[in-house]
Amino acid sequence: MDILAHGLWAGAAAMAIAPRRRPPRAIWIWSIALAVLPDLGHMLPVTGWAMATLSSADWWQYATASPGQEPPMPEAVGLWAHHLHCVLHSALSAAAVTVLVWWRWRIFWMPLLGWWLHIVIDVFTHSAEFFPSPVLYPLTYWGFDGWAWNQPGALLLNYGALVGVWVWLIRARMFGVR
Repeated sequence: MDILAHGLWAGAAAMAIAPRRRPPRAIWIWSIALAVLPDLGHMLPVTGWAMATLSSADWWQYATASPGQEPPMPEAVGLWAHHLHCVLHSALSAAAVTVLVWWRWRIFWMPLLGWWLHIVIDVFTHSAEFFPSPVLYPLTYWGFDGWAWNQPGALLLNYGALVGVWVWLIRARMFGVR
């Protein structure tokens, strides 16, 4: 799924979970930030490479590439981007962080739901040909062959559902309906 949609879904989830009021601003911001982190995080090596070569065109080509159309880049950049993608899209990584937060503060930190939501959504919205979500990385690279989010039908369904959910949430807040 695209980065904007991940942020919108996380914001909607944070709002839906908050009892009868808007969630605290920090919770909302952190939920959205953690929801977009997996896609932005794996772009860091590519961004560094594009800045070093003064080529924003290569970065844009990578960010918008179709399967197999990624620009050529140094092997180390591709390797770092790949492993960051795997780590940030792994349920095992998210579980480890969730357990560490629980162990340290004895709470479930609600913004982590943004990251978990990202992983769950991506499992079903990435095809095997283009960044499948390796849910059990580092044990395996396997990823579910889902419906590619960049297909017109998937985009229409996703943004249609987002509009519906946000309209419902806003109406529920305005009229006190749950």
